[in-house]
Amino acid sequence: MPIQYYIALAVTLFSIGVVGVLIRRNAIIVFMCIELMLNAANLLLVAFSKTHTAVAGNPLAGIDGQIFVFFIMVVAAAEVSVGLAIIVMMYRNTHSTDINFLNRLKN
Repeated sequence: MPIQYYIALAVTLFSIGVVGVLIRRNAIIVFMCIELMLNAANLLLVAFSKTHTAVAGNPLAGIDGQIFVFFIMVVAAAEVSVGLAIIVMMYRNTHSTDINFLNRLKN
C-alpha cells in the first residue's frame, strides 16, 4: 500500500482530534481527541519506518518506529491515568466535567 494513503489517514485523524480539542468542552471527549492525535502520529511513525527501512528478508526492518510507538503508548497511558484522576476529582467537587471550570485554577 502506498505511503500516501497512510499520510492521508493520519492527517484526517489528527485534524479530527484538533477540531475536537478546540471545539468540545467535555474533558473526557478532549482526552479522547488527544488520544486520536497521538494515534495519528503513531500511524505515521510505523508507516514511515516500514517504508523507508524495508529490506527484503529482514524481519526486524522498521522496528525502530514500532519502538517509538510503544513509548508513545506508555506515555499516553500515564497521561490518561493522571488526567482521569483529575477529572474524577473535578466531577466530585463540581458535578460537571466542563473544562471551563479549570480557569478557576489560575488564581
